[in-house]
Amino acid sequence: MKMNLTTDQWIPVIWLNGQPGVVSLAEAFQRGENIQDLAVRPHERIALMRLLNCVAQAALDGPKDRAEWKACYTRIAPAAADYLRRWHYAFELFGDKQRFLQVSSLKPASKDDEDEDGGNSVSKLDLALATGNNSTLFDNAGGSARSFTSARLALMLLTFQCFSPCGTIGVALWNEKPTLGWNSYPKVTSGMSDHAPCIAGNMLHAILRGSRLIETIHLNLLDKETIALLTGGNGWGKPVWEQMPKAPTDSKAVSNATSTYLGRLVPIARALRLNDDAATMLKANGLKYPPYDQWREPACTIVVRQRRGQSERAVLGASLDRALWRELHALTVRRVSRDTNGGPVALQNVPDNEPFDIWVGALVAAGNGKLEDVVEAVFGVPANMLTDSGQRNYENGVGHAQELANRLSRAILLYHKELGDDLNRRESRDQAIKVKNKAAAQYWTDIERDVQRLLDVVADPTSLTDDNGWPQTVWGKACWNAVLRAFDAACPHNTPRQLRAFALTRQSFFYSIKPDNPKDKPKETEA
Repeated sequence: MKMNLTTDQWIPVIWLNGQPGVVSLAEAFQRGENIQDLAVRPHERIALMRLLNCVAQAALDGPKDRAEWKACYTRIAPAAADYLRRWHYAFELFGDKQRFLQVSSLKPASKDDEDEDGGNSVSKLDLALATGNNSTLFDNAGGSARSFTSARLALMLLTFQCFSPCGTIGVALWNEKPTLGWNSYPKVTSGMSDHAPCIAGNMLHAILRGSRLIETIHLNLLDKETIALLTGGNGWGKPVWEQMPKAPTDSKAVSNATSTYLGRLVPIARALRLNDDAATMLKANGLKYPPYDQWREPACTIVVRQRRGQSERAVLGASLDRALWRELHALTVRRVSRDTNGGPVALQNVPDNEPFDIWVGALVAAGNGKLEDVVEAVFGVPANMLTDSGQRNYENGVGHAQELANRLSRAILLYHKELGDDLNRRESRDQAIKVKNKAAAQYWTDIERDVQRLLDVVADPTSLTDDNGWPQTVWGKACWNAVLRAFDAACPHNTPRQLRAFALTRQSFFYSIKPDNPKDKPKETEA
């Protein structure tokens, strides 16, 4: 089989006219002005954008500084075309020479295990499929035979190298050296692997979005001066295909791949080699990529968390229980440093006083490496969100919504207490959690449709008279209506007994936060 990622089409896109298409890596740059966006799943988008940025920055050998970044837009496509012609051979998916993100000198650990080690199904490269020990994310064909086109394999391979979760993994010889995690060499036993760099900490990735693909690439390029600030020195490096490690002991090449900006953008977290049948592969542990705080991924967000009474900086991770819009104030902190909190470094490319679009997404895994789901969202962000006051207003608006959610929870417990069904009892704990969670899910789902109203307040905060004025804003009123709908759904009021409990709970609890009465507050009754 033949497949070269620079000239063969494998990247799904949406053209400016809204029609779907597929392009090669070279065409993604050459026709980038006519491509509206990528048409892929969240983790695939992250992996593709890292590849596109890596090629662009290697081709430009920069930009050197902010001034050069501003002037490089028209140079991206021709520079990338020339670069991909020169490095065409490094992007082969099959063949006897250098392959894209594969180890050419990879062999089974022993001849006895050759059939087993070399027989991993390539379906394991697609993290959304149910295969082997992988759980089902989007797959309804678990257990059936699968075949993949070369184009699909290319995208699967790239994404797997960025997002492969930790866990037990096969072992192999990489140029006669045991792969990492093989602690019993020369005896053959299973090895262990760490998270690939893009999934560590369920990292939220943020990508600035332009009106067309080439603009999106440009918005997310970083200059050499910025990378020097992030790495504390010369951390620019080379793409891994320019300096592919010959073995896990190739210290210079390994350092470039794991401890430089360009080296990490397209990682080799797993030692892989596709078999010529395009259906099976040899798979073992690859390189170890230091996580934060040893290395800050430029597209991630660093926040301050409390842990055991101490403040510490950590990567902002995705949670299936917390919608992405509730983190937007942290994602828009524009600060370039390896030692402070802040959002994606590319925010420095956003002009002052101009709104912008930002895409946010992640692949979420449990602590044991089991994949759970993907999340993504796109936000049209007002310029004020890049200011301290705008971020504070947004955070306070989210806090106001959270306050109502807390009151909703307590009100539901009070309602049941009025009915004579005290859910605060130990034996009623599971029921209480179920009832409260159901109401909270309705509330947060309902209010998410009105997030634009919160952004409107941030863009024009004149309606926000003070920190206690949220009930009078369009956002506050939307939150109020949502919490009432959730309360009404969670607390039946059909029988006289239910109606009495319903009325008492609303009167004693919710009246204090009604938007039309922000100052005339009766004393709250706690559940």
